[in-house]
Amino acid sequence: MSFFDDDPTQVSSSARRPAEPRRPAAPDPSNGSGDRQTMRTRQAIAIGVGIVLLLIIIVGVKSCLDSASTSALQDYNRNVAAIVSDSDNQVAAPFFKLLSGGTAGTASNDLQVQINQVRLAAEEDVKRGNELDVPSEMRDAQQNLMLTLDLRAGALTKIAELLPKAQGSGQAAETATNLIAGQMQSFLASDVVYSQRTAPLIKQALDGAGITGVTIPTSKSLPGYTWLAPSTIAAAIGGQAGAGTATGAIAPGLHGHAISSTTIAGTVLQPSPAANKVSATPPVAVTVKVLNGGENNERNVTVTVTLTAPGAKPVTAKKVVNQTTAGTETDVAIALPSVPASGTAATLTVKIDPVPGETGLDNNQATYTVLFAG
Repeated sequence: MSFFDDDPTQVSSSARRPAEPRRPAAPDPSNGSGDRQTMRTRQAIAIGVGIVLLLIIIVGVKSCLDSASTSALQDYNRNVAAIVSDSDNQVAAPFFKLLSGGTAGTASNDLQVQINQVRLAAEEDVKRGNELDVPSEMRDAQQNLMLTLDLRAGALTKIAELLPKAQGSGQAAETATNLIAGQMQSFLASDVVYSQRTAPLIKQALDGAGITGVTIPTSKSLPGYTWLAPSTIAAAIGGQAGAGTATGAIAPGLHGHAISSTTIAGTVLQPSPAANKVSATPPVAVTVKVLNGGENNERNVTVTVTLTAPGAKPVTAKKVVNQTTAGTETDVAIALPSVPASGTAATLTVKIDPVPGETGLDNNQATYTVLFAG
């Protein structure tokens, strides 16, 4: 046995030191717990960024869709404006100009060819209307637009077909003239459909989309209600002047005039026995407002005024009006060649000569008591 082994005083160094507390082990990077926490944080950030980007995309797409919808509605309104402007200015206006611009007596073939050219333009408008890109909000407006255009094109087709007969003679000519006048109702109907349905529906769609400050196109094809009268048609395409048709017969419908009022020097005269004080300072003109109360235009209408004073020779003056229009008033100014002396009371008689076909004559004449003053 060794000496050192037998020495009881020798103690190992490990036995002499007190035990140190055990430190917790440092995280082992290999176990992945730190990475998972970092990954969760990054995922949360990524999700938040994704949501923000998604919202931005949704708002952007909605904005683009809204912008595209607004543009489509505005484009439709502009396209309608272009078509109805063409229908008014390149179809209706030339057509009525052909009839009223001195074409009376034109050979039926020539006028028919010209009207057929206008008809082709009307049919082109119908084609353009059918090819429009129509937003869903404008479907009702589109249906009424097409009805407007179809009515005009259809009327021109019928009128062109009827024209040769209407410019002929006999009962067939009179019938064709009446049928042409009936086709003029189609122009009136197209104007009503457009103004009461098409334009309001376009405005309704634009308002619903919040589109303001946009002009809604207007359209009018019929220049006046007189074109609904057969006598107007007969005169335009070569009929007899006055109330007659191409056959020389009196046009159907009411005929006649009435005196609406009579004025001297700004004073509206009241019928006798009322006394009317007016200026006697020359020149003195009598203005008669003549109402065509019939359904036909009338030509060569004669208005006569006669002034009768005590002890003086009657003074008479007249004026022939080339044409009066059905349903409207015409001012006829007639100068008196002389008037009685100041302070003289006279009787003024105004008379409108009857036209062919006129039956009631009670409102064709009026009498006034006039007191002339200096």
